[in-house]
Amino acid sequence: MTETDWLSARIHSSERGVAAGFDLAAGQVLAVLGPNGAGKSTVLEAIAGLAELDGGTVRIGQRTVYDHEAGVSLPVAERGVGLLAQDALLFGSLSVRENVEFGPRSQGRGKDESRRAAEKWLDAVGAGELARKRPRKLSGGQARRVAIARALAAEPDVLLLDEPFAALDVAVAATIRSMLRTLLAERAAERGGRAATVLVTHDVVDVLTLADQVLVLDNGMVVDAGPVDRALRAPRSPFTADLAGTNMLTGTADRAAEAGTATPVGLRTAAGAQVTGTGLHTLTPGDAVTAVFAPGAVTVRRPDDAGTGADSTGAPADGGLAVTVVAVEARGETVRIRAEHGEGTESGPLLADVPLAEAGALSARLGDRLVFHPDPEAVTVYPR
Repeated sequence: MTETDWLSARIHSSERGVAAGFDLAAGQVLAVLGPNGAGKSTVLEAIAGLAELDGGTVRIGQRTVYDHEAGVSLPVAERGVGLLAQDALLFGSLSVRENVEFGPRSQGRGKDESRRAAEKWLDAVGAGELARKRPRKLSGGQARRVAIARALAAEPDVLLLDEPFAALDVAVAATIRSMLRTLLAERAAERGGRAATVLVTHDVVDVLTLADQVLVLDNGMVVDAGPVDRALRAPRSPFTADLAGTNMLTGTADRAAEAGTATPVGLRTAAGAQVTGTGLHTLTPGDAVTAVFAPGAVTVRRPDDAGTGADSTGAPADGGLAVTVVAVEARGETVRIRAEHGEGTESGPLLADVPLAEAGALSARLGDRLVFHPDPEAVTVYPR
């Protein structure tokens, strides 16, 4: 943990199969991503003090709230953490204002101070006029606004958001997402940066709109982490690549490259196919590498018209990828073909966006064998 970090977590749970960690700078938002069962909820629960761990540490600001070896484990109420779950979980017997007052009152702040805090945060989330209503009278979007106000009224040092827009329709989610982005930035500035937010989501819009950093988990391990723009531009895991709507292939480099120079580099996949791209980092032959390219940079052919020199997989010798179609989706002026390449590879599904006219002639269907041919000029090769 550095002087600029506000939240640091090292989480070990043998029971849940999670061993993950991260450091988050003051004022930033971390998006935690990954497939179902990857360990995302465990990360939130460990920070909040709701998960039984058998190792690790959690530090918030200058406070150690959990240290397994030192025997430190602060109760939930003393950690300075606010948790907003998928369900608003408002108290039905209390008014909206009383719900928001609950946090400050439970911290020992007086009645008048708690009421002022409730009014401040209800106004901040655009729900001031709902103060006297009961939760059962609220729409889904209104309940979500009130739940956000209630979480923030307690002035948490760390705000935890678990799929906060999952139950909302698209239009309502967009409005509240925009509001929350502004609110988190203003709150961090008001507290001099002494705040951080951890957001569990499956939605790339949440990531692009709210997050500064991403942490990608798979089978309880960190498989990708870093700034949002880097993670989505050069994903290091199949899940991140799929989320970003891009293609990722893993394999080994066939030649050397020097950092800072655009060098043609070939990548050979575990299935034996060859892809050519540009290396911008230091590489030596045999290095483990990742190639990233956009779905729109892929030419699609059937094996019988892919050209001469086809190998035993049916892919052309000049760098094509033999794939099997798993889905075909209409996307406006294009058709997206989702396919799998090879067995036992670490890469996720491969995507190709084909213009409607070409898609009609191709007539791709589930289970068809095709050849994907990425444009070498659109392929970037990174060390893994």
